[in-house]
Amino acid sequence: MVFSYDFRPYFAIIGDIIESKKISNRFESQIKLNLVLEDINRKYQSSISSRFMITLGDEFQGLLCDGNQVIDIIEFIQIKMYPIQIRFGIGIGRIETEINQLVPYGSDGSAYHNARKMIEKLKDTEKKNKAPDANIMISSDGDYSDQEILLNTVLSLCTALKLRWTNRQREAAFDCLLNGDNQTAAAHRFQISQPAMQKLLANADYYTYKKSMDVVTQALSNIKVEAHV
Repeated sequence: MVFSYDFRPYFAIIGDIIESKKISNRFESQIKLNLVLEDINRKYQSSISSRFMITLGDEFQGLLCDGNQVIDIIEFIQIKMYPIQIRFGIGIGRIETEINQLVPYGSDGSAYHNARKMIEKLKDTEKKNKAPDANIMISSDGDYSDQEILLNTVLSLCTALKLRWTNRQREAAFDCLLNGDNQTAAAHRFQISQPAMQKLLANADYYTYKKSMDVVTQALSNIKVEAHV
């Protein structure tokens, strides 16, 4: 799957807390989100063009110079903020103004517009279906609608898998995603046997989920600049 541009593409991520007004401890949740975003800014600084910050109370955004860490960043935020649910719009495109590395304010371009478009589309879908079919969507510059449909379908299927997880399956999946190691190490942290951890992850379809998200990461990582003749 190939996206190629004759300009340098940026990757805007806009996150929006779902049903934020129903959260009983909104102030504490914002403090926690601030801390999580600071962790993101430290951990992934080599890919960040403009730091992740809360921008509109219940929203936050950041800008990346490549697609290598997009899914890792989103996964990290989702895991650290759980059980708070967040929708994510990923926009691939131009930045047509000066980029301020310290704050996301003031920058503009199609990367942000595409991410915003996906946030609004997710909201509309939730209103129609009364439940989220997906919580992550991608939109890009150029004529890549087929690729976008494929990636967004994969993300939607991954959402469906996550919604089926029991609490214990979710804990195991989150642990493996955060630590990125094998079943034996995960079993040690959970103080269970390796076969028990294997069964827990298998019943969650964890490896199907992980492989699918890796496909999205690979597609985003392959996005490149290629001058058109």
